[in-house]
Amino acid sequence: MIERVWVLLPAKGAKPAMTAALEAGFATFVAEGEAPEGLARVRVLRLDGSGLHEGDRLVAPRVEIRTPEDQAKALQMAGRHEAVYVDARDWRVIPHENLIAAYRRKGTRLIARAADAQDAKLLLETLESGVDAALLPAEHARAAADLLRGASQETLVEARVTAVRPVGVGDRACLDTASLLAEDEGVLCGNASGGLFLVASEARESGYVAARPFRVNAGAVHAYVLSPGGRTRYLSELKAGDEVLAVGRSGHARRVILGRVKIERRPLLLVEAETPEGRRVATLVQNAETIRLVGPQGTKSVVEIAPGDVVLVRLDTGGRHFGMSVDETVVER
Repeated sequence: MIERVWVLLPAKGAKPAMTAALEAGFATFVAEGEAPEGLARVRVLRLDGSGLHEGDRLVAPRVEIRTPEDQAKALQMAGRHEAVYVDARDWRVIPHENLIAAYRRKGTRLIARAADAQDAKLLLETLESGVDAALLPAEHARAAADLLRGASQETLVEARVTAVRPVGVGDRACLDTASLLAEDEGVLCGNASGGLFLVASEARESGYVAARPFRVNAGAVHAYVLSPGGRTRYLSELKAGDEVLAVGRSGHARRVILGRVKIERRPLLLVEAETPEGRRVATLVQNAETIRLVGPQGTKSVVEIAPGDVVLVRLDTGGRHFGMSVDETVVER
């Protein structure tokens, strides 16, 4: 949701405010005066009494909502403009619900003024789809970035390895992230969306290669990998700029950006495991000592893992349709 937050720069100190917001990941800025130039390739709009402008074009006329009559005026603009900027600082949820519903039907985008980070999150989630963009004062940008992009929690369970065997050569994907990962942090990956193994990063030193704490040698190209929002992607379709979830042994998860995906032909191992409830899960990983699976006590190389060892997995039910979970009967073997 962070891309739907537009940062309102202060009249004084716009340059350091813009720099801080850039470092937090924002890419759209609104200036009431002169905007700093040359800091980065970003979108910059101008705000005045008539509304939001991009260059000489009025992008969104401005409406201040202080009374029910103001709301009625804003509702009448649905379908008459590409977008409308609404400042309803004295009213929070109800006017925005009414406007979101009306504008959605008429194809008009709604841009709303947010008071702080929590308010921006509320506006972006109202009626599930939220406003199209929230205009947020720059002093709240860092808090909003942490709130909107931040941590989540995945439920991991123990599964006992039942088999490990070489299966021949195939294409596998290394995920090189733009973040440094911990030794017990990696990605959730597996042959079926119903059971994903926690494959560790290469943050641990070995006697063969130097540590690469940005890399996860995730597995074969057909496998699912968990992405933000609970969606799955195929390893084969990932590319630079995409996001996946980096997950730790405790289940703590954060978004990380991919800087590179390397697909190469390598010998593969099939790892199979079973939960205490009898759920069977499997994944294909490269047959190499630097690939490690995460267990409840730490990580272990796949060339050393044997039946009886315990690994951590994420379980799910139903199936997947374009990466989204759907409630249907599906069997994946």
